[in-house]
Amino acid sequence: MSFKLQVEELQAWYDDQQVLKGINLSVRANSITAVIGPSGCGKSTFIRCLNRMHEVVPGARVAGRVCIDEVNIYNGISPVEVRRRVGMVFQSPNIFPNMSILHNVVAGLSLNGVRNKKLLEEKAEYCLKQVGLWEEVKDRLHGAAGGLSSGQLQRVCIARALAVEPEVLLMDEPCSALDPIASIRIEELMRELKEKYTIVLVTHNMQQAARVSDYTAFLCQGELIEYGSTPEVFIRPRDRRTENYITGRGDSVAV
Repeated sequence: MSFKLQVEELQAWYDDQQVLKGINLSVRANSITAVIGPSGCGKSTFIRCLNRMHEVVPGARVAGRVCIDEVNIYNGISPVEVRRRVGMVFQSPNIFPNMSILHNVVAGLSLNGVRNKKLLEEKAEYCLKQVGLWEEVKDRLHGAAGGLSSGQLQRVCIARALAVEPEVLLMDEPCSALDPIASIRIEELMRELKEKYTIVLVTHNMQQAARVSDYTAFLCQGELIEYGSTPEVFIRPRDRRTENYITGRGDSVAV
């Protein structure tokens, strides 16, 4: 199995505060990689560096390399192109509440200049079917998206990310605002999507990480403490800090 993403000596700052300290890892294609760790350890910053969203924050900067298929996204590639190849789904559904469901799904395509109505409708249908939402919304595509449930809204956001045909999908705690039933549906969807996409998932939910991910990276205080297959990390962690965090015993910072 080949590597889709390769991260080398990745460092990140907000002004003078360093939040990532030399992260090195490779993400396998068509897999789900969970990024876990205590609050403030740099998880969200890490995945925002993977599609160059970190640099849009005033005072933020990045050093190191992030490669997609061995091409460094920080060297000669526009951020717009990077974000087309590497989509992101956020913690809370960031929909346009007064815009129709259809136009929410194809918003990225419209911003990129696609105007063909038939093409947009076909793409919306295809993506909504990918996320298992088509049957639920096909009769209300032109209604405002604000009337959907939280779980449905999150799937609309995933459909929108897929509409621009990314290669990698970043998911930053996509289930944190959802009820257990909606969360399970998103987890099932992630397993289905990894057949076509490479997924990097930030989660605070250890059970979720264990259920859906193939690989797990444990971050603490901006450092990568441990990275390996999820069964290895959860059952036979090599570092005491990893074990402490996963089991909830003691301080994960303590050795």
